[in-house]
Amino acid sequence: MPTVAAPPSKSFSHRAVIAASLAKGTSRVTGLLDSHDIARTRDCMAAMGAAFHPQSDGSLIVSGVAGRPQGGDPELGDAALLAVGESGTTCRLLVAVAAAGRGVFDVRGEGRMHDRPIGELVRALLPLGVEILYLEKSGCPPLHIATKGLCGGETAISLEESSQYLSGLLLAAPLAAAPLTIHISGQKTVSWPYVAITLSVLDDFGVPFAVETRHGDSWKKADWRKLTDVVPGGTRFVMRPAAYTPREHAVEGDWSSASYFLAAGAVGRAPVTVTGLRPDSLQGDRAMLDILAAMGARIDVSPEGVTVLPSGLTGCELDMIRCPDLVPTVAVAACFASGETVIRNVAHLRLKESDRIEAVAENCTQAGAVVTTLPDGLRIKPKPLRTDQRVEFSAFGDHRLAMSAALFELAGIDVVLDNPGCVAKSFPTFWEKWETMEK
Repeated sequence: MPTVAAPPSKSFSHRAVIAASLAKGTSRVTGLLDSHDIARTRDCMAAMGAAFHPQSDGSLIVSGVAGRPQGGDPELGDAALLAVGESGTTCRLLVAVAAAGRGVFDVRGEGRMHDRPIGELVRALLPLGVEILYLEKSGCPPLHIATKGLCGGETAISLEESSQYLSGLLLAAPLAAAPLTIHISGQKTVSWPYVAITLSVLDDFGVPFAVETRHGDSWKKADWRKLTDVVPGGTRFVMRPAAYTPREHAVEGDWSSASYFLAAGAVGRAPVTVTGLRPDSLQGDRAMLDILAAMGARIDVSPEGVTVLPSGLTGCELDMIRCPDLVPTVAVAACFASGETVIRNVAHLRLKESDRIEAVAENCTQAGAVVTTLPDGLRIKPKPLRTDQRVEFSAFGDHRLAMSAALFELAGIDVVLDNPGCVAKSFPTFWEKWETMEK
């Protein structure tokens, strides 16, 4: 029975690097993910003054900037370059963090990054005393930021495109000169669990905050750990100036990266056990177990790990607004099921590393399924998969598309990918671990 250790959480790794970099003194981060995206966040924080010292035991010592991210000198015309690569998380979190710093910063990306939206976050930052200019396309990176820090007060942010906008503001808010209240605007929120991860890291690094919900004409403090969603107009975050406290911080295993192996246990020939996952994790992608269970998978959770056994899956209707990164995995698993699967409430997936709705549909169609794209999701009707055939799939330059396509090997398809190396964005050792699967 294959057993796979889950890699460290990418979401927790980004936030741990940022929090440790903003602290006064040195922190030790253990279990940090080694991937392209995390390297971009480290490089950007180093450009703002943090120092990183890898240790022989694999941990990372971080010397922080004491709440003062440093940019270039505007009088000299130089700017600190924040090269975010293709990491949307790095870009969205660090635009806000840089705005809370001092000096001038240029934020530049690669690939599709200069087409990915950032305008909602910029709009929320402008009332707080920051100057931000678009250097190419309005509403997208690259950006030029000139700042003397955030002034505090009030602002509002919509989470219809991404929860990362709010996470960036929350990470930056303790550096403001005065208390800052962040209201949630818009019509709906996406990916709330990622905000809970941000709050968890703030809490671990000693940053005080309050989450309040509206009750009539008054606001009352809520237990953020029990919130399952944020209601626009009915939730606000009250932050005050505070210091990040240096910490020993351990990064937990990644449910997103584990999803491919959990699905492999359900659709493959042998049970698969994944170790290193917290069953009580705040990660939204822990929902992979609930989704597989709803489709009929047999699952065993024990202290030794999470085991999924080969199962006859049945299609079902799924609202995946809280776990959009699972859509490529679930869509491929649905191709192995009997009956139709409908995935809804993930329109924002069109703004990822690829248009994930169209890209997932194309790969599932290549394997033999009948797929209809919806405005906010996918309808998947399984057909006999093209077993014992060589099928060319595109990764679309998207790590999650590449890893999910690997699952088709378990149907006997000879999977050929145009860019298997793109998995290094989040899971550099994926192919090595995938070789342990029984095909």
